[in-house]
Amino acid sequence: MGKISVEKLDDKKLKDMGVFRWPIWEKEVSKFNWHYDSQERCYFLEGKVTVTTKEGKVGFGKGDFVTFPTGLSCTWEVHEPVRKHYQFS
Repeated sequence: MGKISVEKLDDKKLKDMGVFRWPIWEKEVSKFNWHYDSQERCYFLEGKVTVTTKEGKVGFGKGDFVTFPTGLSCTWEVHEPVRKHYQFS
């Protein structure tokens, strides 16, 4: 199982990947457990989040492109409401 990857991608790269055509997911301030049965790639339009895994904590938010590996179990803590494009593969 890999680790969470957080990147800053420019608009051209995001457009070339088709990110702005991916569905949008929104979540209010909350805390919940999650398990990834498949890889998720997402681009944060709004929000601020801390995800805790057995390896530690990772923070990200608006403008971040995040990849969650298949098999990851974690706890999401949404500090500011989230709006993101996402794709499972």
